[in-house]
Amino acid sequence: MNKEININEWIRNFDNYKYSDPDVRVQCEAGWYDWFCDDRSLVNKTKILGKRLKQIAKSPKVNNETSYVFFKNNCPVNGPLYDDFRICEIQTGDVIWTITPRSGHTKQAEVWGKENDFKEPIVQGSWKDVKNYFNV
Repeated sequence: MNKEININEWIRNFDNYKYSDPDVRVQCEAGWYDWFCDDRSLVNKTKILGKRLKQIAKSPKVNNETSYVFFKNNCPVNGPLYDDFRICEIQTGDVIWTITPRSGHTKQAEVWGKENDFKEPIVQGSWKDVKNYFNV
């Protein structure tokens, strides 16, 4: 992964279409860390997850100046591929939240987090439930 940029800068880049090129190098700059899907799928996944990130970034719980985001496409043993994004502390690299708009395991939106040591989902339900958790 490249040097992390904070979420505010990521959103500015996203809004200015910096991540609209399907080239895999551009998608790695957008924050893709690991994926099992076709490389050409990443650009559309970035568009979808970027819109979700922008919603969560409005939360008073998220410090957009001291946090960064990265994206994963997951391949569970049972179930379809699914995507998540992780909000991390720039200074330590620690993951604060893993946000899954639709899990391949449960078919539900989920938030996993540092506040319960990632032992179980903090939120599990609809995307609206996720937004409610983040007060947005």
